[in-house]
Amino acid sequence: MGEDSKDPSKTKKDNAMNHKVVIKSPLAPPAIGPYSQAIKVENMIFVSGQIPIDKEAKNVVGTDIAAQTRQCLNNLRAILEATGATLSQVAKTTVYLKSLDHFKEMNAVYKEFFPIDPPARSCVEVSRLPGNVLIEIDAVAVLPPPPKAVNTSSLL
Repeated sequence: MGEDSKDPSKTKKDNAMNHKVVIKSPLAPPAIGPYSQAIKVENMIFVSGQIPIDKEAKNVVGTDIAAQTRQCLNNLRAILEATGATLSQVAKTTVYLKSLDHFKEMNAVYKEFFPIDPPARSCVEVSRLPGNVLIEIDAVAVLPPPPKAVNTSSLL
């Protein structure tokens, strides 16, 4: 048995809550370092920062903030779809901008992807991003809990 079985403070629920699933979507660019595209723990999905690169050639898409924002969000959507989630289930994003001068243009594109009940969000200016891109976006999504089993013995 594993180490957790020897520790009486560890319950089956504790072990289940620590279970993580690595998400790899062929519909989005692969991770470009020692990290996963996303991790799913129970009904939560933690998506790593997405930069505006295409999945085939792994080249930066666009030179302006609108095109780069759109590509980041398309990559994010592709990873979420691999888990069965959608953008509407995103609870929180963090947007990293190379310049806050791009805030208004980024917001216009961002609103296209989150038109109703947008997630909570932080937005910060950073000095540099991988590939010298203009933007990076990460996210946390929450799936609905699985349906509870119905006790049918009382129906007999």
